[in-house]
Amino acid sequence: MIAATLVAAGPPAAGDAQADEVSEFRERLDAQDRKIRDLERTLALQNEAAHAAGGTTAIVRAAPKDGFRLQSADGANVARLRGVLHFDGRHFPDDVTAATADTWLLRRVRPTLEGTLDGIFDYRFTPDFAGGKSIILDAFIAARLAPWAVVTAGKFKVPVGLERLVSASDLRFIERGLPTSLLPNRDLGLQFSGELGRGRVSYSIGYFNGVNDGTSSDANSPTADAENDTTGDWAARVFLQPFLDSKHIALRGLGFGIAGTYVDSTGNTTTTLLPSYRTPGQQTFFSYRAPAAASATAPAVAGTYADGERLRWTPQLYYAIGSFGVLGEYAHVSQDVSRQGANGRRSDRLDHEAWQVQLAWFVTGEQQAFKGYTPSSVFTPGKSTWGAIELVGRYHALDIDDDAFAGGSDSYANPASAASKATAWGVGVNWYPTQNYKWSLNYDVTRFEGGAPDGGDRPDEKALFTRFGVSF
Repeated sequence: MIAATLVAAGPPAAGDAQADEVSEFRERLDAQDRKIRDLERTLALQNEAAHAAGGTTAIVRAAPKDGFRLQSADGANVARLRGVLHFDGRHFPDDVTAATADTWLLRRVRPTLEGTLDGIFDYRFTPDFAGGKSIILDAFIAARLAPWAVVTAGKFKVPVGLERLVSASDLRFIERGLPTSLLPNRDLGLQFSGELGRGRVSYSIGYFNGVNDGTSSDANSPTADAENDTTGDWAARVFLQPFLDSKHIALRGLGFGIAGTYVDSTGNTTTTLLPSYRTPGQQTFFSYRAPAAASATAPAVAGTYADGERLRWTPQLYYAIGSFGVLGEYAHVSQDVSRQGANGRRSDRLDHEAWQVQLAWFVTGEQQAFKGYTPSSVFTPGKSTWGAIELVGRYHALDIDDDAFAGGSDSYANPASAASKATAWGVGVNWYPTQNYKWSLNYDVTRFEGGAPDGGDRPDEKALFTRFGVSF
């Protein structure tokens, strides 16, 4: 009887405890549900008030990636204030670079006003005050009619070079590689672009005033930001990321494409429409012969000038997996040139080519990407948080057509001062204390073929660069 009583009494006590726990858990869920409903009602009331006011209630925000942002309540109208400041140091421990090249300099001072109007029309205005001068870097409007149809008009980057399309703050090296020397920078024009397949295919085609290799329209002669010949440049690019959403993670970071420009134009001995090429240390190592006035010992001579077609093309590739990334790029330019020498007028088509392979690795484990970076921690003095640390390496070269040096004194370039090839390697470290700050240290060595009197080789350029950068 006692046993039966104990057996009968035991289970109800345990059941009561479980029932109390379930009841308490339900009460907490009900409380959370009420809070969520209250928040939803509050947000709904705010939205109703904004719409009742005609969507005029502005929202002000500040974020590391977006800068300072002012937008309308419906998000259709946005204005952002952003900026880039790069303070660089250059030192050349070699026997070829002038001592005056060792310097501190403001490499970039770029405030930017950009935004959107009516949810469709984007705009950007960016001046640059570095180098002791003021230029308009970007000034354009773009209409996003559909993901596959964006019309852009104004001054902006010509859609050709892969590394050129990386913003200055996202560059893995302080200076861009030698292939960029053959490709256009910023120009004035009209572009039609878009994306297909949810970003798997992107394309651009545009018509621009035209610029010399490696330059922008603000360097055009005789008038900056104006067409320097009678014919504009056509430019086009297609870039594929076919595995963007693949279940095979190792393939998602692969992108490749091809781009190019075409123009048929003729310069003259005053406006040659021809470039010079520079080393990673921004020292000129190749230029065409320039005109020279007559002297007491020598007659006047004409310089080399563009005289016909110029075709640029550049296959390109980027791949990222985890903390490792690689960028590969090849650039080729075919240029018709002429020169009136002592033995008559000479004409030829010259083919120059360049390539680079660039590697990057986040030692601290952050994810690599073609554009941007996000440190997994923020540097805080006195704590064990250091931000992101990245190691980089690069090998690149630029090869001048041998025909540029043929013809003796009638050659298109002077072999005693212009090198026929530059080959460079570089290593570096980037420290990202936060999303907005960056410190970089690079060491580059460039070797040359030719470029010295009596058929000799120009001495190696050795360069040590540092950069203190901020962007928002």
